[in-house]
Amino acid sequence: MLLNLRPLRENREYRLLFFGQLVSFLGSMVSYVAVPYQIYDLTKDNWMVGLLGLVQLGPVLVFGILGGTYADRLNRRRLLLWSESLMSLLIFGLALNAFRAEPSVTLTFILVALFQSVVGFHRPAMDALTQKLVERKDYAAVGALGSFRYTVGAIAGPALGGILIAGFGVKGAYLFDFFTFLAALVALFLMKKIPDPELSARSPWLDAKEGLRYALSKPELIGTYVIDIVAMVFAFPVALFPAMSEQWGGAKAAGLLFSAMAVGALLMTITSGWTSRVSRHGRGVVVAALLWAVFMIGVGLTDQLWVALLFLALAGGADMMSGLFRSIIWNESVPNELRGRLSGIEMISYMSGPLLGNARAGWMAAQFSIPISLSGGGIVCTLMVLLTAVFLPRFWKYQGHYAKGPS
Repeated sequence: MLLNLRPLRENREYRLLFFGQLVSFLGSMVSYVAVPYQIYDLTKDNWMVGLLGLVQLGPVLVFGILGGTYADRLNRRRLLLWSESLMSLLIFGLALNAFRAEPSVTLTFILVALFQSVVGFHRPAMDALTQKLVERKDYAAVGALGSFRYTVGAIAGPALGGILIAGFGVKGAYLFDFFTFLAALVALFLMKKIPDPELSARSPWLDAKEGLRYALSKPELIGTYVIDIVAMVFAFPVALFPAMSEQWGGAKAAGLLFSAMAVGALLMTITSGWTSRVSRHGRGVVVAALLWAVFMIGVGLTDQLWVALLFLALAGGADMMSGLFRSIIWNESVPNELRGRLSGIEMISYMSGPLLGNARAGWMAAQFSIPISLSGGGIVCTLMVLLTAVFLPRFWKYQGHYAKGPS
């Protein structure tokens, strides 16, 4: 069964949000290549590229919780407008730094950390607004469409980033990202006004505590967080792409490496109709994480670009399979009045893993080698995913409520 497009056809507000964020994310993925490529070009150090993850981790942990809390207290469309505006200014700052004769590595790290702080408010507001705009019966379709938006941007963005960096340097990539934020702002302005959430008399910290308490009370939610963190910490390869690309052609090869996982994710997404007939979502997440680990081992064992791209694409498909089932579990388990707070916690789980994973990958590559960092991480990931399934049996057995047909 192919991708369900009904929410795009029938819901104008969701359609504006979808396409505005599609354009914005395309630009963000261009910068996703440009930042580590610039750091590696300036330092020639895998560990410095990995440190980007640690620099972003603090803002993710702090503002993932706080941003999610305010997404349940403030007008979500207005919060998105402010977030997109600040993010565009920070990207413009990266462009200005890149135009300098000697770009500052320190300033790049600072701007990236500030950008990640704003993302902590942006992503929960977008998730909570999306859930509010669509009907419950469309959750699976909207989850798949969100994945489609991600994979299109994650394929085209890095490939375009490689071309822009090769032709105009990283400053051209940053300027492209800046203008895509402007397009997203136009789409948000065109949306109708969204009602404010109910006012809360309590402090934001009490609201945040309520969200954490709810998340910790649901084994199915805990499982989604732990599995994703484990998979990403031990087998996320992105920090190694700039160094890997040097043996295969530089910036254009880097663009291909950054895009490869999204190609597999896109193929999984456009054939995702079958996920609506699966009810055992916990098992689906575990199996997908195991496949991700195995394919990353394959990446580490090859010295040919096309084989590495193939394994990365397969890993991307497995990661998207996990993401689809995790999205369904989140939407089925979380009431909308808590959606912003829980979205912030979700963001911590799916962003802290890659950030820590980049740091781990960069450190292991610097201490040993790139193949050991990739394959060794994949082996440890396999063991940790299996242990997670054993110690969280209720997550493994979780069965959704809205699947159609037998699993």
